[in-house]
Amino acid sequence: MSVVFVFIFGLLSARFMAKRHFFGKTAVETLLTLPLVLPPTVVGFILIIIFGINSPIGRTVENLFGSTIMFTWWAAVIAASVVAFPLMYQSAKTGFLQVDTGAEEAARVDGANEWKVFWYVTLPLSSRTLVTGLILSFARALGEFGATLMFAGNLPGRTQTAPTAIYIAIESGNLDAAWLWVIAMVGISFLMLLSTSFLKQ
Repeated sequence: MSVVFVFIFGLLSARFMAKRHFFGKTAVETLLTLPLVLPPTVVGFILIIIFGINSPIGRTVENLFGSTIMFTWWAAVIAASVVAFPLMYQSAKTGFLQVDTGAEEAARVDGANEWKVFWYVTLPLSSRTLVTGLILSFARALGEFGATLMFAGNLPGRTQTAPTAIYIAIESGNLDAAWLWVIAMVGISFLMLLSTSFLKQ
């Protein structure tokens, strides 16, 4: 689920930032990519401040739905989305900037509106970069630990992820279970990176 959110918002944000120039653009871009360099625990703390029960968003959700976002499945999705977003954003923006503007302009001259130009010209020409960003985002979301543990906790069947399952298995001395999770994670991550290598060829 987090990969879907990351792909949609990463695509839209990258498209907007790649085609527009405005005062403070550098600061906005820095903010969008900040989760890439922040320690996961810092990201988790910020999410608690934004979505916690004492925040305006947290109180609104509690009043509307009678529950909080923290320590729920949605908290795990949000944490994974936030840390993975910069990879999708950067890849998508790079792809959009590499698209030949002449091809886009030719489509406009032929009568295509901006949506058709984006859908039929920009996206196909930047597809490799977009798929690479999607794969890297998936790998990053899959491996998220610190922000997820702080914001979503480690509730089996609800918010437990593979990294937190490994941590708990090691803490409890269940090395066999930890090994199974580690092998699965390494295998998936290896295939993801291998896929990106093929895309670059």
